Amino acid sequence: MSTNPVRTTATGLPRRGKRWDKHTWLYMSVIFAVVAGAVLGLVAPDFATQLEPLGKAFVALIKMMIAPIIFCTIVIGIGSIAKAATVGKIGGLALLYFMAMSTFALAIGLVVGNIIHPGEGLNMAGAEYQAEGEASTTTGFLLGVIPTTFFSAFTGESVLQVLFVALLVGFALQGLKSKGAPIMAGIKHLQTLVFRVLSMILWVAPVGAFGAIAAVVGKTGVAAIWSLGVLMIAFYITCIVFIVGVLGTLLYVVTRVNIFSLMKYLAREYLLIVGTSSSESALPRLIAKLEHLGVSKPVVGITVPTGYSFNLDGTAIYLTMASLFIASGLGQPMSIPEQIGLLVFMIIASKGAAGVTGAGLATLAAGLQAYRPDLVNGVGVIVGIDRFMSEGRALTNFTGNAVATLLIGRWTKQIDIERVQSVLSGQIPFDESLVSGDGHGDASEAEAEVEPIPEPTSGSREASSLQTPPKR
Repeated sequence: MSTNPVRTTATGLPRRGKRWDKHTWLYMSVIFAVVAGAVLGLVAPDFATQLEPLGKAFVALIKMMIAPIIFCTIVIGIGSIAKAATVGKIGGLALLYFMAMSTFALAIGLVVGNIIHPGEGLNMAGAEYQAEGEASTTTGFLLGVIPTTFFSAFTGESVLQVLFVALLVGFALQGLKSKGAPIMAGIKHLQTLVFRVLSMILWVAPVGAFGAIAAVVGKTGVAAIWSLGVLMIAFYITCIVFIVGVLGTLLYVVTRVNIFSLMKYLAREYLLIVGTSSSESALPRLIAKLEHLGVSKPVVGITVPTGYSFNLDGTAIYLTMASLFIASGLGQPMSIPEQIGLLVFMIIASKGAAGVTGAGLATLAAGLQAYRPDLVNGVGVIVGIDRFMSEGRALTNFTGNAVATLLIGRWTKQIDIERVQSVLSGQIPFDESLVSGDGHGDASEAEAEVEPIPEPTSGSREASSLQTPPKR
């Protein structure tokens, strides 16, 4: 149905289209830069260490974007909470589940990081690293959260001040209700601009990765490559264990659906995500497929979009493990209170930036800037392997949202379990022609696939009635 080259390939094997080519070239450039930097660090360590400013320059560009990213995502995130909460039981239950699972995923990342101690023994620190701006007392820390003026928060060094202002603005917009809609729309436009600038900055990521990796390998040798490899492997193993062990168990206990059957059903979406490193690219198809699967349209329409902002399990695991890696690599491990504070910050700061390639890196820098400013420069090393872990984050986030939709559907009794089993077994195949790929409106087309199937079941009367609503 669609003539869009990018979305047409999304229904099959993505081979053509400018977006696919752009991401592929950037991905390959980062890989080449990491390998070249590591080789240079081993062959010419003295020269390689002199390239450290390249990595620092890239980190400075990321730090430049922290304040506007945090402000926009928090304000929009609070608006999403208000919108979701107004839909009643579905929205409230979804938000409670998302917060619980995100916190659980962050905690898993901390536990694994404290067990394997990634980055331990590295020599990532230089003489210029120093812990500055740390509050000497709890009172001083709390008072430091309040900026001198409303706008000074955006020009200072404290990310917590930006977070404080963003929370005030977000709740103020909630109170304005319809009067605040134009302001919210303006902030969404600003967020689009901010992430566009961030995507431009990411194009110099190969240069930053080359300088950072070369400098670290030049100082440390093979140990740096080994530590980065350990972090990547540990991250992917943690994501697999989380998907299969946590999400899979929860899904089977609640719905009796096998996680591997669900993942097989979403195989093409996984392929699209791997190609773009963003779960957002598969959002329209996920909505269509979950409605076809047997989940009611209200549940899908509320849970999936909200989950894309609030249910970022893969990103949560990445943020905590990467933070501990940087702290260990710089020889300045984080204390347990600092880890807990970072966890709380990440729960808030990670909302609203889903699907944007590089947003996880910016959130990581923001968290470190807020609690351990002396560790921010370590982000330059992480960027070298960030692209390798972006697929793991996106795939975990995507799977978490698919599972969440089925769970919310079951808890609210708005899912046809017998239809779910029929679809997953292949008896009711998904019609790819129903996904035009032109945006979120595809979900309504997928609804047509649900209507002709005469599969009402005695155990799911409510779900069956919701499968055939009148077309809008």
